[in-house]
Amino acid sequence: MRLDFSGERVLAVVAHPDDAEVLCAGTLARARHDGAAIGICVLCRGDRGQPARPIANLAAVRHREMAAAAKLLGAVLLRGEFGDGQLVDSPAQRKKLIELYRRFRPTLVLAHWKEDYHADHRAAGALAEATSWFCASAGHRTRAAPMEGQPALWWMDTMNMTGFEPGFFVDVSDQIDLKRHMLACHRSQLRRSGDGDFAPLEDLMIRQAQARGAQAGVAAAEAFRLHLAWKRARAW
Repeated sequence: MRLDFSGERVLAVVAHPDDAEVLCAGTLARARHDGAAIGICVLCRGDRGQPARPIANLAAVRHREMAAAAKLLGAVLLRGEFGDGQLVDSPAQRKKLIELYRRFRPTLVLAHWKEDYHADHRAAGALAEATSWFCASAGHRTRAAPMEGQPALWWMDTMNMTGFEPGFFVDVSDQIDLKRHMLACHRSQLRRSGDGDFAPLEDLMIRQAQARGAQAGVAAAEAFRLHLAWKRARAW
């Protein structure tokens, strides 16, 4: 079976500036190769992810890093501008994400799994799921017009694959070098590799891609699950 993303508009909704590189950048690259429009919506500023030697104005640094990574991918970059650790499924944050959905108008959303390790990831997943319904509701008013229908939604793998049972895999063997180059843009976070509360990001990304690839019989893969709620599941 081969997925064909041609004609789609694929939006990854992630919590932090480097999450897409680990979990879904290969799939986004495949979608772009097929002719899809692709975007990354980063909900948090990344202002709390300080290395041992703190960086002044970290949020601005991380904005430049994620912009550089998105440019390598050829993705539209959307930003929620919420503070790290302040992401919650609230009416105000839903309204902001509804507006961002309506600007990009995705046909497919990639979102964090509800049991991922980080509170911001779990909140981002809840927000992405709720607004995947409300973005098409005329009763929820934003500056942009309501979408014509709800986008499909795929749940992304968790960091380090913990507690996630894949429903299907996307072969990203040809995209692994791009994932490396994108991750290299996030220099502020690569400096945290020796921190006790953090993992060496490139090692984690490669190990995870190879492990999922081994499960799927390819060199490297990204894992997902379908969201089977009404109007968020789609035949492919």
